[in-house]
Amino acid sequence: MKIAVRLDDITPDMDWQRFFRFKALLDRYQVKPLIGVVPDNRDENLRGSSESRKDAPADFYAYIRGLQEEGWSVALHGMNHVYSTKKGGLFPLNDFSEYAGKPYEEQKEMIARGKQILEEHGVHTDLFMAPAHSYDRNTLRALKENGFQALTDGFGEQPYLWQGLTFYPISFRLSDTLKKKKGYSTMVVHTGTIMEEELAGYEKRFRMEGVTWISYEEYRKVAAVKRGFSGRIREYLMARAKFMLVRLHH
Repeated sequence: MKIAVRLDDITPDMDWQRFFRFKALLDRYQVKPLIGVVPDNRDENLRGSSESRKDAPADFYAYIRGLQEEGWSVALHGMNHVYSTKKGGLFPLNDFSEYAGKPYEEQKEMIARGKQILEEHGVHTDLFMAPAHSYDRNTLRALKENGFQALTDGFGEQPYLWQGLTFYPISFRLSDTLKKKKGYSTMVVHTGTIMEEELAGYEKRFRMEGVTWISYEEYRKVAAVKRGFSGRIREYLMARAKFMLVRLHH
């Protein structure tokens, strides 16, 4: 099994202490992840304490460009990361969204503005990471209109093509994914909430036999297959089932 890593919720005001601890682990095992950058964060839940931000880079975007030069990948992770609708969209892992349920023109403008902010700071990407994994057909149309080629979402064992975009699947259940003999997937990590004791668990995963950890750039070079109607229905039902399971455990 070949697995890439994505880190959500990267902002100038995040918990940098936790981020740097996880980055040290990635560096140790030479894993180059995908990071989802929020261009104009207004989600209070993503903000770290003043203590956790004391070692934050003086120039956030210069630091992000430096990571890209090291081989890290960057995705546009929404605009404000604020959930303003109660829609799960086409991949209903949650029942709220920053995008799903909004008119096409509004979504198109949000995506255009987010991309513009990144590009004004010299960060270029054609990859989108939907906050809460939620998007709808208008989102996909708006992404294509703004020059995006791909999303980091969906379920499956290799990248797939749908609606004129390439989807790079994430893991449905990581413990099961790690046991598979072949295929590709993504481990999703929120560094802002990682506890110190969890780092040992992540290190154990990086050292597992039978698992090859790949850079996200390598993942993006894997040939994509077409995803048909039955595959889409199966993915939708899997996402809904996971939503229900998570809710039951909370």
